[in-house]
Amino acid sequence: MSNVTVRSVVYQIDGQSYESRLAFTEGAAASPGLVMAPNWMGVSESAEQIAKDVAAHGFVVLLADLYGQQVRPQNGDEAAAAMMPLRNDRALLNKRMQAALDQLVQQSDAAVDAGKLATFGFCFGGCCSLELARTGAPLKAAVSFHGTLDTTNPAGGKHIKGAVLVMHGASDPLVPKEQLPAFESEMNAAGVDWQLLSYGGAYHSFTDPHANNPGTQVYNKKVSDRAFQSMYNLLDEVFTQ
Repeated sequence: MSNVTVRSVVYQIDGQSYESRLAFTEGAAASPGLVMAPNWMGVSESAEQIAKDVAAHGFVVLLADLYGQQVRPQNGDEAAAAMMPLRNDRALLNKRMQAALDQLVQQSDAAVDAGKLATFGFCFGGCCSLELARTGAPLKAAVSFHGTLDTTNPAGGKHIKGAVLVMHGASDPLVPKEQLPAFESEMNAAGVDWQLLSYGGAYHSFTDPHANNPGTQVYNKKVSDRAFQSMYNLLDEVFTQ
């Protein structure tokens, strides 16, 4: 594995400070840039480890701070309190995701190929990645791991510029079943290059080694490995076109 460096990237949105994390290999040539939207716990050690692991595959990864520099949830209640205002205000969510994308491109610590950008996210972060793509952001791909698929702007699909990959646990009780056909219809109507992979026996948070809530949120290493490999395969494809 490459020697991956992690640095803080602090910036302002509407007078409020945000502190994202940048994961990259020192001295590497200009590399594809990825915005990572974490799960509802926001910027955390676990999220930072994922960013480092993905960066080791030859990417510059910006782990997006969507809550603010002073907001670091320590439990589910705090995470829900931080997340719900963004779930309920997609314009605000997109503003913070766009700010993260801007920082990825504009920062000077790591060389990013601005023509090779993508986003990926987990749970709530999967929703965030799809919503950013729906804004028409210049992304080659948007990837969601066990994320919700609902949107307040289903017509936004027509603005998606790149490929979309959704990885879903077939036994996930936290992503309503009706969201799947609605998502498919949205993507088809917009002519998007999309994939929906549904993993049998997988629950919510199947990529999270700490998920251990039987019947709801359960880590599944085999499925997690398959899902990450599917993301890498897609990124290799879209970044070499």
